Amino acid sequence: MPHPELRVRRARTADVVEIERLVEPLVRERILLGKDRVVLYEAVQEFRVAESSDGELVGCGALHVMWEDIGEVRTLATAEGWRRRGVGRAILDRIEDDARDLGLTRLFCLTFETDFFHAHGYAEIGEGVVSPDVYAELVRSPDEGVAEFLDLARVKPNTLGNTRMLKTL
Repeated sequence: MPHPELRVRRARTADVVEIERLVEPLVRERILLGKDRVVLYEAVQEFRVAESSDGELVGCGALHVMWEDIGEVRTLATAEGWRRRGVGRAILDRIEDDARDLGLTRLFCLTFETDFFHAHGYAEIGEGVVSPDVYAELVRSPDEGVAEFLDLARVKPNTLGNTRMLKTL
């Protein structure tokens, strides 16, 4: 269960520095890819943050729409002292609700945390998740996350050891 004094809300531009602080330890551990601050500002509308009752940001995650029916869970991170207290679950629940509100029916993630995502209904995937015509459109995207979803050779160094997972909403 999520911590009773936890609130998940849309991120604001004023949260970007704290999002960067939450993500940095996972970047150092090579669990998440680092993002420049400008990229975080550009994507701030995709982020949800978990806030403790005293206003501290204790978690974050993002929903990136890739196509008509599919999105990606990105940059899911929890502050070290708040791990295993329902923060990740609360953020993921909000992201999934937001995805449904947008009309998405599937969510993708690229993760080392397979047990967490398995517990929330995600399953490992191979190729052929989208039709050839959608693949032809997606391959034109400059977004590295889309390239990782498509398992393109140019992003293989980013994905080593990660598992590609998908959930039908």
